[in-house]
Amino acid sequence: MSALIDLEKRGHIATITINNPPANTWTEESLGALADTVNQLNDDKDIYALVITGQGEKFFSAGADLNAFADGDIGRAAVMAQAFGNAFDALSNFRGVSIAAVNGYAMGGGLECALACDIRVAEAQAQMALPEARVGLLPCAGGTQNLPWLVGEGWAKRMILCGERITAERAQQIGLVEEVVGKGESFAKALELAEMACQQSPSSIARCKQLVMSARDGRSHRDGWRMERELFVELFSTEDQREGVNAFLEKRAPDWKNR
Repeated sequence: MSALIDLEKRGHIATITINNPPANTWTEESLGALADTVNQLNDDKDIYALVITGQGEKFFSAGADLNAFADGDIGRAAVMAQAFGNAFDALSNFRGVSIAAVNGYAMGGGLECALACDIRVAEAQAQMALPEARVGLLPCAGGTQNLPWLVGEGWAKRMILCGERITAERAQQIGLVEEVVGKGESFAKALELAEMACQQSPSSIARCKQLVMSARDGRSHRDGWRMERELFVELFSTEDQREGVNAFLEKRAPDWKNR
């Protein structure tokens, strides 16, 4: 575990804080630590949800430290691109529910981190952008792929090709974030959503998430419906399916086992 990534566990919820002040920029070390941490959480059957936020009150994350690219070293660029890809791919594939508490500026790789989560809650003062082209780069950690899926091609092009920075209010209007809250309230709201997720069967959530994400792959509706039926039947091999149905019938809270 790196000092640049703080991990805390609260019951069935894990919280990750990007801790690289003043702007919570990503480094090769912190990206590797994020990937390792998420992979470890995937192996922890007691964890059902994940909240990620930034240290301090100003930045969620400003993305990569541009000093890493100032000398134009191609090898260094390849290493960082792979590190970004590994980290946010791990985050996207977290088996539970991931929620970004965007507590300030989310720029470049910072916004791409939020885009890799399932749900985004932003504070009213937060601002978001993918400004890489302004400095001769491009979003290499899912920005060109995840952003148009959420907001449509037009707004994705405005943000990526024109470098437009948007407010939290605008982000909610275009579907980039699901909720806007007051300053200092994003973490509490994210935890509230995480608690809601923990009331769901973790076995069901993992399969539901797989189905929703698979819709991005250009799969036909027919294939998607087939997968739904297959995974529905697969749930009957889990303890959680029996527990969930019987808890409902017995009018009690379910005791999930994540198996």
